[in-house]
Amino acid sequence: MSGNAESVVRAGRVPRELAGERVDRAAAVLFDEFSRVMLGRWIEDGSLTCDGRRVRPRDRVRGGEELRLDAWLLPREDWRSAQPVGFTVVYEDPDLLVIDKPAGVVVHPGAGNPDGTLVNGLLAHRPGLARLPRAGIVHRLDKDTSGLLLVAATPEARTRLVGLLAARQITRRYLAVVEGCLAVDRTIDQPVGRDPTVRTRQCVRADGRPARTHVHVRARFRAHTLIEATLDTGRTHQIRVHLAHLGHPLVGDARYGARGRLPPGADPGLIEALQGFRRQALHAWQLAFAHPITGAPLAFEAPLPADLSALVDALARDADASRVEPGRARPRPGARRT
Repeated sequence: MSGNAESVVRAGRVPRELAGERVDRAAAVLFDEFSRVMLGRWIEDGSLTCDGRRVRPRDRVRGGEELRLDAWLLPREDWRSAQPVGFTVVYEDPDLLVIDKPAGVVVHPGAGNPDGTLVNGLLAHRPGLARLPRAGIVHRLDKDTSGLLLVAATPEARTRLVGLLAARQITRRYLAVVEGCLAVDRTIDQPVGRDPTVRTRQCVRADGRPARTHVHVRARFRAHTLIEATLDTGRTHQIRVHLAHLGHPLVGDARYGARGRLPPGADPGLIEALQGFRRQALHAWQLAFAHPITGAPLAFEAPLPADLSALVDALARDADASRVEPGRARPRPGARRT
């Protein structure tokens, strides 16, 4: 093995909450400083074992098994350097942090983004996070999704927060603008898995992992809807996939079918706002959970970032203007139309 390679040795027991999950999924929870793809390769080559036995990535765990990793890691990604990266600290105590991540910031090093990520920024803000996997990050947001992220600051807090997340005891709510008008609230209960034809996408598929998203209509515009989405599960791109499956992709989300829809007769300002929105219109705005050490209830909100707030305002102005046509007075409340 090259002298540039690093020996990686890890061991951990599968939490009971993960009973029935695939081995590679359980490994991704226990050893979450590594990607699931990398862990899958180590499972296949025998570097990652379950109770001392070789297994396949798709094999299921019962809970309580010991996963042991003994592998070599080539230095392609920088998980150790402290670098200045912009984000807002919403809350911080000795055990955890809640941060507001801007759109455009990658959460952790990976292919195409070896450094300059949120992980590197967290290490600059709080160097002690270097002793935790993924600098303590408990869950992820896509690069172009803004909003709240939970970060553990001690090993004990991390273990308990990972357990809360697996037990679905951390509430995560998002605001999004989708193309088309949703008529009613609904729950989308459709399994999600990797798209068999485009490996960088996910899709609804019968053999995917269970996924449930609760959708609440916040405001309807002429050709778009502001929704609130609450996650019961946290699959990759879950909200984006579920809304696209309904035929309502997120504004700006070309990967999942957004077409730049415009209301009839949209004015130049609205056209610019919609066509100039170059990311998925998705923001993690609420986070609620019990403190992992004290048990005290905690709840946080992050206001819409400027770009998404401007988009919602432009859609609202267009909707208001369309209700009163030039030369016609607005009907009085209770008045009959003729």
